[in-house]
This record gives sequence, C-alpha cells and structure tokens, in this order.
Amino acid sequence: MKNIAAVLMLFTLFLSCQQKEKATLPDLPDGVQAISLLGDTLETDIEPLPEELGTRINSLGEEALADSLIADHLIWKGRSTAYSGDYRKAVEEFSEAIEQFPEDARLYRHRGHRYLTLREFDLAIIDFEKAEELFEDEKDITEPDGLPNAENIPLSSLQTNTWYHLGLAHYLQGNYEEANEAYRKGIRVTTNDDMLTAFLYWYYMSLRKAGDDVTAGNVLDAVQEEMDIIENESYHNLLLVFQGTFKSDALFAGDESELENATLGYGLGFWHSINGREKRAEQIWQQVYDAGNWAAFGFIASEAELAGK
Repeated sequence: MKNIAAVLMLFTLFLSCQQKEKATLPDLPDGVQAISLLGDTLETDIEPLPEELGTRINSLGEEALADSLIADHLIWKGRSTAYSGDYRKAVEEFSEAIEQFPEDARLYRHRGHRYLTLREFDLAIIDFEKAEELFEDEKDITEPDGLPNAENIPLSSLQTNTWYHLGLAHYLQGNYEEANEAYRKGIRVTTNDDMLTAFLYWYYMSLRKAGDDVTAGNVLDAVQEEMDIIENESYHNLLLVFQGTFKSDALFAGDESELENATLGYGLGFWHSINGREKRAEQIWQQVYDAGNWAAFGFIASEAELAGK
C-alpha cells in the first residue's frame, strides 16, 4: 500500500508540473486582455506594428527561419504579437513554442514577461524560475532589441531580463525578500550602467518596502550623477531624486512618452510615500492609473499600490 501511495503521489506531482507547464489564462470577454488588480477590465487596440518596428522584426524572424533557428523565429513571432497589443495570443504562441523547445530558457523568460503584463504573477514566477533553472551555469547571452536604442547597442541579456522581471513579479506581490534576492543576482551579472540603474532602482524601493533602510542607503551611494545611460534615464533621475541630488520638479519636461510618464509617476509617488506624504502619493498613482497605459510596469506598480497588494 505504501508503494502504491508513493506512486500516486509522484503521479500527482507530475500532473501538477504538467499543468503548470501548460497553464491557461482565465476566460475573459472578447477584447479583454486582463483584469486589473482593482477589478477593471483591461483592453487594447490590437493594431499592426509601426512600419519601422514591423519591418525590423519581420526581417529578424525571417532571417532566423532561413538559418534554421526555429526557436529564434518563434520568439520573434511572439514578441511581434505582444508588441501589437495582443498579450494573450503572445502567451499562447510562446506556450506552443515551449512544447517544441522545452529546454530553451528564452521562451520561458519571454512568456513570463507577458504573464506579468496580464497580472498573472504566480505563472510569471514559475516561468522565470524555470528559465533560471535552464540557464544555470551557462554563459549569459545578449538579447537583441526589437527597436534599437539611440546607440544601437543591446543592453539586456537572458539572465538580466529573467532576474529583473522575476524581481518585479515578487515586488508587485509584496514579496520583498524574494524580490531583493532576484535583484542581487541581476546586479552581479549586469555589464552596463543602464541595467545596473534599472536593478538599483527597484532594489532600492524593495529594500525600503522591506524596512532595510541601511542597505537601501548603501544602494543610493552607488548611484553617480554621471553614468553611461542610454535608455534608462528615467530610472537614473528618480534615483537621484531619492538621493536628494536632483529636483523632482525637473522630472517632467512635458514631452515624455506614456511609458516614461508611468515610470516617472510611480517613482515620484513612491518618493512622496517614503517621505510621509501618502495622500500625494496616492493622487499621483491614481493619475498614472487613469492615464490608461496599463502594460507599463510603472502603471502595474501604481495599480498594486492602489489595490493595497
């Protein structure tokens, strides 16, 4: 009987793992991508990509296919779908790719990103941890950008993207110790100031949330006014605001994109919050939420604050 019980237990665990690998999204009305943490439906206008971005991604996808790099081709397909605003379909496409290439860490990392977008934080964590398991002891690889930055230099990698997003998934759920562990891992492998700044930004806030103000202060000491920043200027400026060397009024020049405004809005709200101005913080987070750019991480973080996690 004990042997039968053991077999049944192993079979149950196997089924549980299989279910996690093939986890499906909840059924929602047509056109709805997700439900916000405040209970609102989140919809998006699914449109063709801007010409420059669409041309580049199609070219990269076709090039991968021509070189028989099927997994790479499928990654570009899923990324293209996500960029169009159809995050649920992107998850489906990455899941189908995982069935073909279950040992490719990149696929879990990309699907986890879109689970994050859809507020499926637990599923995102499962995927990021699977990616980490698969690339353990492997050499890190640079991840190509969909649309290159001003210097045409890809700055993120499989490992830094995995730990960055894993940290965020934990942060959004209020699991700050787990978030901090992910950020520390990312900091150890990052090779440029842009990714370092991104990690330090969320790491500082997570440490403050966890009540570790001493370590948080040490994080700010590592931030310099002059850093080699190509992409993450908003994170850098917010860190300088936290540090007290940059005025918050200078954050908004009036020409920021929606993504930057969500980023700046969440960070500025956090700054007011840690300085005891909770009402002002909530006002700013509400403004970010009302702006409607719901796929931006600053939006999701503002949403989580308003929902009280």
